[in-house]
Amino acid sequence: MSNFVLIENGIVVQSDRSGAAPEGFVEADESVCPGFLSDGETFTPPPIEPAIPDRVSARQFKLQLLSAGLLAEVEAWIASQGAAVQIAYDNSGSFVRADPTMQAGFTALGFTGAQVDAFFTAAAAL
Repeated sequence: MSNFVLIENGIVVQSDRSGAAPEGFVEADESVCPGFLSDGETFTPPPIEPAIPDRVSARQFKLQLLSAGLLAEVEAWIASQGAAVQIAYDNSGSFVRADPTMQAGFTALGFTGAQVDAFFTAAAAL
């Protein structure tokens, strides 16, 4: 069976396996499907987006704070919060990215969403 694909701006946007090449389509290997990249000669699968962890262990989180030079600043912020936040920080087994207190802490540190993603990705690797 033939596989014909339509390429727009270097990306395969449509495939057709009906047998005849529709106008504007080029022949491709059976494995090529929408999302593949094309330089006009070869097809490559799209890059795999790294999954951003939604949580990390307390150990990973605190070691990443230390590695990033943020441990003292975060612990000072925690100390300025209420007892519930202090207990959660001291006794949590994991830190969840979407937790409202976690988001408030990152906002207080001036982190962008991309920086929070990078922090959790780095922490997960520890």
